[in-house]
Amino acid sequence: MKLPKDFMIGSSLSPFQFEQGFPGSEDPNNDWWIWVHDPENISAGIVSGDLPEEGPGYWVLFKQDHDLAESLGMNTLRLGVEWSRIFPKPTFEIEVIVDRDEEGNITSIDVDEKALEKLDRLAHSQAVEHYRRIFTDWVERGGRLIINAYHWPLPIWLHDPVKVRKLGPDRAPSGWLDEKTVVEFVKYSAYLAWKFSDLADMWSTMNEPNVIYEQGYMFVKGGFPPGYLSFEAAEKAKRNLIHAHARAYDNIKKYARKPVGLIYAFPWFEELGKESGFLEAIKSGGVYEFIDMVVKGYSARNPVLRKDLEKHVDWIGVNYYSRVVFQLAGKNPVAQQGYGFLCTPQGISRAGRPCSDFGWEVYPEGLYFLLKEIHKRYEDLDIIVTENGVSDKMDRIRSSFLVSHVHAVIKALGEGVPVKGYLHWSLIDNYEWAQGFRQRFGLVEVDFKSKKRYLRPSALVFREIANYKGIPEELSHLSMLS
Repeated sequence: MKLPKDFMIGSSLSPFQFEQGFPGSEDPNNDWWIWVHDPENISAGIVSGDLPEEGPGYWVLFKQDHDLAESLGMNTLRLGVEWSRIFPKPTFEIEVIVDRDEEGNITSIDVDEKALEKLDRLAHSQAVEHYRRIFTDWVERGGRLIINAYHWPLPIWLHDPVKVRKLGPDRAPSGWLDEKTVVEFVKYSAYLAWKFSDLADMWSTMNEPNVIYEQGYMFVKGGFPPGYLSFEAAEKAKRNLIHAHARAYDNIKKYARKPVGLIYAFPWFEELGKESGFLEAIKSGGVYEFIDMVVKGYSARNPVLRKDLEKHVDWIGVNYYSRVVFQLAGKNPVAQQGYGFLCTPQGISRAGRPCSDFGWEVYPEGLYFLLKEIHKRYEDLDIIVTENGVSDKMDRIRSSFLVSHVHAVIKALGEGVPVKGYLHWSLIDNYEWAQGFRQRFGLVEVDFKSKKRYLRPSALVFREIANYKGIPEELSHLSMLS
């Protein structure tokens, strides 16, 4: 089972989860730093008590990690930039032209060269130069580079989650609930494209915006900032994130002239029992609404065409980990325990599938079904699997997880789905947000005290797949797919 010769295979890394770990590499200027250090959050068990400054140290050890990636046959890395490293202080004083429609929607933001030059004077030059060294090191090895502008942390001057939770969003810097964040994000994104356009092969504006508004304002027990329960706030954040993506897309294309994508968290949704037709409504109103808006310019819940939003994605990044299984309780669909994300850690699902240390069911079929469905819905867009991995400290199931999910990609490719790459999550163990160091997703184990790296057996399986550009016959028995 083979992959195309030009297929991108590699790994994704994010700044906050990977960079810190050595004195001088800390980034205390964002909302996630404040959130995971908050004594009340730690005491209540909202966050783990593990601290990002004790992380794997990619900021310092990036060359070593690139050596590892290269040795494992990786030809592509998706790397990110931390907004608060580039602009630790406010950029409000730099004015740009913002246009709105009759309903007050932001329809364009023009970040011109003069604004970029002013931003350059405000930027933390040492951080900018260090990111250039990181990116250049990978590119000079012949690797392909996808730069992602935003992976959740916001500068503290835009969002103070502890104050939002205590005082309310009207009395604190409220992040994505404030349209100022849209404007500032677009300025920041334009600046990145202006500074790094010579290095990136592709761009993505943001990673998993749905996680931001869902976990921050709807499913607040998950430990994500600001932990402020409000469906109205979730809708407002979603709207602002949609505008932020579209306007950032315009400006990145202006200065980088490379494909610009959007990376989204996609579970696969299934129904237990007889088909009753509610899944499509859940998907259209939840999973696909954001992407519908920036691809088609409208969605099931917002049927009026927004010409300023349509065709604002060049490729879709698919982050897939497991499924959600629903069953009707009366007229209400309820997610079922024992399937998908709702399983016992290291247990067996109700379907007889192994589950990760996180309690996530291994379900590679979901990736195959998802790739087919996304292609059917957005047939003109290329797809990259931008995150797929498993929390498995003892490496019990990662090899079969890896082979099974690559098999799902190959199966979808064989049926005409334009999948251009597979990026594993992740190369090395990382800081898993509110979970801290409890969850280990790395092909490479990290001793967080010594910062030493150790290959897990699954890393060698990945190397065989990468070098073969497919699944060698001698590994095919590990696949759960037929």
